[in-house]
Amino acid sequence: MSRSSKTVLGLSVVLTVATVVGVHVKQRQDQQRLRDGVIRDIERQIRKKENIRLLGEQIILTEKLETEREDVIGKGSQKT
Repeated sequence: MSRSSKTVLGLSVVLTVATVVGVHVKQRQDQQRLRDGVIRDIERQIRKKENIRLLGEQIILTEKLETEREDVIGKGSQKT
């Protein structure tokens, strides 16, 4: 086997190994990114539920405040 043939063979082996390793690393990164995406989605859903709950509480408090204001205004106009 000539020296140039050995060099080409060695270079081919190195490139093949580098390609296989690169593909495995990329797959692991993609899998991790997918897992992170699922976790972010779950956190987003939790935040959305919490925001909806807080909005409901805010609506109830606003209605109570408006009722109290109407009562105070109604009592004030009855005195005059």
